[in-house]
Amino acid sequence: MATDGIQFNNAFFNELGRSAGVIRLVDQVTEEIADTARSTAPVDSAEYRDGIEATGKFQDRYVGLVVAADPKSMLIESKTGNLARALNSHKRGRRG
Repeated sequence: MATDGIQFNNAFFNELGRSAGVIRLVDQVTEEIADTARSTAPVDSAEYRDGIEATGKFQDRYVGLVVAADPKSMLIESKTGNLARALNSHKRGRRG
C-alpha cells in the first residue's frame, strides 16, 4: 500500500495490533467503558446491568467489545442508548 510515496509496513501493524501491550491497553479501555455502562444502566431487575461485560476478540487485530447478555438488552439499548452513551462519554473524556 502506497500513499504519496509512503509505504506502510502492514506486517508491523498486524504484529503490533496483536501484541501483549496493545491487548492490555484495549482491555483496560474496554473495561472502563463497561464500568461506565454498568453505572449508568437503567435498573429494573438488575439483569441488564449485571449482564454488561467487557471482552475482546481477534479480527485482523485485537478488538475490544462491550456486550450486554440479558435477553432484553436490544430493547433496552434501543430505548436508552446506554452502551452507545458510555462509549461516547469515554471518547469525549479522552480528548482532553
